[in-house]
Amino acid sequence: MSVAKKLAGQTAVYGVSSILGRVLSYLLVPVYTARFAAAEYGVVTGLYAYVSFLNVLFTYGMETTYFRFANRPGTDRKRLYNEVLSLLLVSSIVLSGLLVLIAKPLMQFMSLPPEQSIYAVWIALILGVDALAAIPYARLRLENKAGKFAAIRMTNILLYVGLNLFFIVLCPDILEGKYLTALKPLIATVYNPSIGVGYVFLSNLAASVITLLLLGKELTDFRFRLNLEPLRPMLKYAYPIMLMGLAGMVNETLDRILLGWWLPKGFYPGQSSLAAVGVYGACYKLSIFMSLVIQAFRYAAEPFFFAQSTEKNSPATFAMVMKWFTLSCAVIFVFISINIEDFSLLFLRRPEYREGVSVVPILLLANLFLGVYYNLSVWFKLTDKTYFGTYISFGGALLTIALNFLLIPLLGYMGSALTTLACYFMMAAVCWYLGNYHFPVPYPMARLLSWLLLAVGLVAVSWFISVADFWLRHAFHAVLSLAFVGLIYLVERPRKSTPTPALTRK
Repeated sequence: MSVAKKLAGQTAVYGVSSILGRVLSYLLVPVYTARFAAAEYGVVTGLYAYVSFLNVLFTYGMETTYFRFANRPGTDRKRLYNEVLSLLLVSSIVLSGLLVLIAKPLMQFMSLPPEQSIYAVWIALILGVDALAAIPYARLRLENKAGKFAAIRMTNILLYVGLNLFFIVLCPDILEGKYLTALKPLIATVYNPSIGVGYVFLSNLAASVITLLLLGKELTDFRFRLNLEPLRPMLKYAYPIMLMGLAGMVNETLDRILLGWWLPKGFYPGQSSLAAVGVYGACYKLSIFMSLVIQAFRYAAEPFFFAQSTEKNSPATFAMVMKWFTLSCAVIFVFISINIEDFSLLFLRRPEYREGVSVVPILLLANLFLGVYYNLSVWFKLTDKTYFGTYISFGGALLTIALNFLLIPLLGYMGSALTTLACYFMMAAVCWYLGNYHFPVPYPMARLLSWLLLAVGLVAVSWFISVADFWLRHAFHAVLSLAFVGLIYLVERPRKSTPTPALTRK
């Protein structure tokens, strides 16, 4: 097997396992929105927003650092593995212990119910266990054991989903006598209804612990070896990576935290700030359709871009990839936004969650621009000027904080959605502007923006023209969607052209 085929195969394994895992987790959204009130789901949304930041702090860039130093000539990989894992073991114990000690005031700081401080304890344990698993996972990737890596990742997801269904659906239904009534005594011994939404975190903790056990082979040959001297250059290398990770998390998840902080009391009549966070978090999940496409694209595109970088016509190739990526995402944006009523009924099971669906088209468009940014970022990766990526990420983080501060008190979670769109649009625009100077690519930007404006116009038409009849409404939406796809085909389809003598002359 050639190196290229081997790389492509491993990329597919990593990509499919990651994307399939996200899809399975996403299927829990209808369960949560059916079983939990918006305020309860707000606790889940709020805590996992903090987890995104804490995950970065718990690993502080050491996973990428381990890859970098393990591939240096003359490196003793076994010794490096022991030193990095020893450092993470110590730091995870310290950080998890600190979070456990301050669980109650931490919940108050996060504007979450302090009486549910046990959730913070479980989160602290999850973070510690996941941080310990990061380096064994990295070792599997370093040793090209993509199959084992994917199998363990999928086992983790399946355990998490299965435990959620068991504790949140099966146990309550059996206790209520809906089915399998003979199991009531057994279920009563393992299920405590008062824990409620806490079973989301307990399921995560159980899945993380079992995952660590599945990494037993990578852990049993580990030997504790903490020597700060050789770790100093690694920590120096890891520090900027951690900062970039934190900036990225600001752009991705900070809005759900700031919404709970800055939403004025009573902004939504009859709904608490925590409930508003739950509504926004559930609606945000509907934009995952765009996120999945972007993630799949990144797994395939990054190695493709690097492979094409030495080709003479690589700029034209990059421009073509950008065009079709953007058009494909525009079709997804139009289809989901126009049919958002059907998607919301399917995934958002309670009416209180569906009050926030107006943010979904904005979040879909925001994620589209994030995908455009990933396309455009090829220039600073190929020119080894990745520090521009750091600058752009931090600029996006500052814009996210500033606009959330201004817009949340005025527009509620709509302000957070518009902030996300503004952030990703700004990142894409700045990246394109700088790329024109450092690595010019003939992107058809004016043409693509015209298509996006048309897409937004079609979505606006579908939203503002109300059709009461069920079948007529769906026929109208189908016509709009198919008209957009048909127009793209007519205008952008490849056309055969007769080569000129000048082009055919050798």
